[in-house]
Amino acid sequence: MSTADVLPSDLFDATTRLIVESSRTALDWFRPGARPGPRRGTALAVDNKRAAGFDPVTEADRAVERLIRDGLADLFPGHAITGEEFGISGDGRYRWFIDPVDGTRAFVTGQPMWGTLVGLTVDGEPVAGWMHLPVLDETYIGVDGATRLLPPADADGHREIVPLSTTGTTSPAEAMLLCTHPSMFAPGPELERFEALADTVKMVRFGGDCMNYGLLASGDADLVVENQLQTYDILPLIPIITGAGGVVTDLQGRPPHDGGYVVAAATPELHAAALATLRG
Repeated sequence: MSTADVLPSDLFDATTRLIVESSRTALDWFRPGARPGPRRGTALAVDNKRAAGFDPVTEADRAVERLIRDGLADLFPGHAITGEEFGISGDGRYRWFIDPVDGTRAFVTGQPMWGTLVGLTVDGEPVAGWMHLPVLDETYIGVDGATRLLPPADADGHREIVPLSTTGTTSPAEAMLLCTHPSMFAPGPELERFEALADTVKMVRFGGDCMNYGLLASGDADLVVENQLQTYDILPLIPIITGAGGVVTDLQGRPPHDGGYVVAAATPELHAAALATLRG
């Protein structure tokens, strides 16, 4: 079955519009003191989902997921949905995964590196993925290849479509490595092996959340290594990374469909070298 059988052009376009428009509603809650809108000056309410530690969730997370869940249910009746905030609904061959605000910590601290992730699996395999970055108004899409939709260039709302391709970097010594935060790695051997890899690359930058994987797909970075990811954190990004020519697995070299430890690289050679260091 081809992706076009599941997502004919009219449904693909409608899904993309749904994700972009729903994601942009989160801007109503973002930096309320600095942006115009109905909630300007209103403090952002942040709840903690974790009994021990801190895992923030906001009304923006919940509002965006509600919009996308409702929209997908209308477009694809009978498809199952798994979302970060409202869990699992339905069953069957076709399942959508939603992370409404990937990078909630960035969101609540006024940083722009956050986005909405939506992915589709068929029989457990990711076949399509979207990432919309509301602050930049850019959309990354992995459907039969990888593309980026740039912000509208005119009053008609036309968006330029840019094909994505990873770099040809094969050596860690020439690679730029991205990671949201080193605390993703357990103290001891796991963190030490990440630090060993970081010592071999040309440059390391922390922060970024989901945006890191878009930068890999667009050829702006070469390597992303992270841990403690959930399925909805990575599954929508897999078609974008692989569609651009990249490689993404877990630490054992398996498909990272269940989240956890993720190693994404621009080329098979760079991926193999990173795995060798990370495995010790």
